Amino acid sequence: MENIEHRLIPVNGLQMHVAEVGEGPLVLFIHGFPKLWYSWRHQMTFVAAQGYHAVAPDMRGYGETTGARLDDPSKFAIMHLVGDLIALLNAVAPNEEKVFVVGHDWGANVAWHLAMYRPDRVRALVNLSVPFFPGNPEANPVEAFRKLYGDDHYICRFQEPGDIEAEFKKVGTKEVLKNILSYREPAPLFFPKGKGFIYSTDRAPWLTEDDLDYYVTRFDKTGFTGGVNYYRVFVLNCELNAPWSGAGVTVPSKFITGEFDPTYHLPGTKDFIHGGGFKQFVPLLEDVVVLEGAAHFINQERPDEINQHIYDFIKQFETK
Repeated sequence: MENIEHRLIPVNGLQMHVAEVGEGPLVLFIHGFPKLWYSWRHQMTFVAAQGYHAVAPDMRGYGETTGARLDDPSKFAIMHLVGDLIALLNAVAPNEEKVFVVGHDWGANVAWHLAMYRPDRVRALVNLSVPFFPGNPEANPVEAFRKLYGDDHYICRFQEPGDIEAEFKKVGTKEVLKNILSYREPAPLFFPKGKGFIYSTDRAPWLTEDDLDYYVTRFDKTGFTGGVNYYRVFVLNCELNAPWSGAGVTVPSKFITGEFDPTYHLPGTKDFIHGGGFKQFVPLLEDVVVLEGAAHFINQERPDEINQHIYDFIKQFETK
């Protein structure tokens, strides 16, 4: 896109592909599944125009970032992901003690942990779709999802190495990405074994053919293993987070989700977000926004609103 520059930066054993634009205080954008730096294209150019330095990497296992051991899911544990970003910040903003952070989906989970592990590096945080959930070293999220939704739930299907990758290959990269990125039901996503997508989805209006082609060319090259590996370390992440049991996030934070986001409709999540539990673990949570009529991929579906929400929040902390 216009004015966005690209470079490879050696970080934490990787060659990390980074897109960046603008000058000023740094805003780090962290993408989720199955996306790339490209999912932040609207936000990057907007904040750059407001006087910020927007930086968005292809995360470990994604896009043009190379060097991750795809055959070893443990290399995708949350501490590796946060470590990648700390090394990236040291490289691109060596003179900035703290930066602004914006995350979505898995990127939001990484951003919460970045702020929990290293609050000294985060000035303020805006997260989309996935709230902060307190850790429990004895938890098994995969079995919890299996008990709730059965073996066909996407998180359960993602666990066996090579299984979902083979199914996605049969379906075709373009069809997989079109269906996932266009999904806007509040119900959970299912992949019944051997049946492909069990619903028919037209391409979302916000997802242009050129946008879809950009994603397809990258995932055709890399496959889906890198992104799926994030889900294969759910239990390991719970174990690794044992030292932070009961801990929360203590940086100024804002949370935004869509009315039809499946995560928002997980059992107990609405009560947690609006009933005080979320605020208990994120005491500096200053705002919770639920966008009416929006689904999961809100930064691309409703870019103008998300841009304004991000800017209105982070501008309060420019000199703090």
